[in-house]
Amino acid sequence: MNKMPSLIVLILSGLVLAGCASAPPEKDHSARYTMKQDKGPSEDVDITGLMDATPRYEAPRNAGNKSPYVVWGKQYRVMSRGSADGYVERGIASWYGKKFHGHHTSNGEIYDMYKMSAAHKSLPIPSYARVTNLANGRSVVVRVNDRGPFHGDRLIDLSWAAAKKLGYLSQGTARVEVAAITVDSDGSMTLAGEAWRPLAGSAKEETDQEGASSAVTRGGLFVQLGSFSNAAPARRLEQELRGRTESPVRVRQVTTESGRFHRVQVGPFADTSEAEKALRRLASEGFPQAMVLTDNH
Repeated sequence: MNKMPSLIVLILSGLVLAGCASAPPEKDHSARYTMKQDKGPSEDVDITGLMDATPRYEAPRNAGNKSPYVVWGKQYRVMSRGSADGYVERGIASWYGKKFHGHHTSNGEIYDMYKMSAAHKSLPIPSYARVTNLANGRSVVVRVNDRGPFHGDRLIDLSWAAAKKLGYLSQGTARVEVAAITVDSDGSMTLAGEAWRPLAGSAKEETDQEGASSAVTRGGLFVQLGSFSNAAPARRLEQELRGRTESPVRVRQVTTESGRFHRVQVGPFADTSEAEKALRRLASEGFPQAMVLTDNH
């Protein structure tokens, strides 16, 4: 029996797997290659009210922290928690979106391009970082839950949403500063090694060990399903949702720098866990663009 075709298939499969931009080693992500070039959502998603990741203490894990590890013949080492405290570096940020949306990250979580997350080659997983676009001064706080990027000299890969907030989607890359945020079990935080607290009175307030901020506790959380420049499609979606969820549904009109929008939102939810549970359920029912917002946005 001729086994040569099987051998060719195995060789070709290996070549395909070698092309992944931010996949960790020893995982099969071949389904990603049905899309030749990464891109964002096909519709214009309004993320002006999307919260930064909320830094909180998370116990060290083994998943995603193998050290050293090898990708494309190059060896990388993961920082210990202690060595990451005080980390700050400048370099090139890229972003990843629909091509990886719904696939596993390096620690086994599901990548969601609508969340504020990032891939980094050496920061511990999970951890947090403040990323600043040096061209325009905009900053976001992201949660590191993936490895990469492994192309050229890029420093960090941000989610589509984080890159949009930093204003470099169309350019593809930006020069940024990445500063590690360390959270101890008592809730104390450092930014690049200096004592730090997120801005008071915003969605980035200090958190308790369950991850719910005091701003969230006071104002509640909403899951946003869509944002429209016209009221009519927002009202249609509102009516559809009222028949599919027992939670309250509202259309909130807001004015941003980009114009006036009608946001369709479900909630409020008392804490992050309830909002995330509703988010996952609604995403599974055909609303993958759903995102969690505070009532302040």
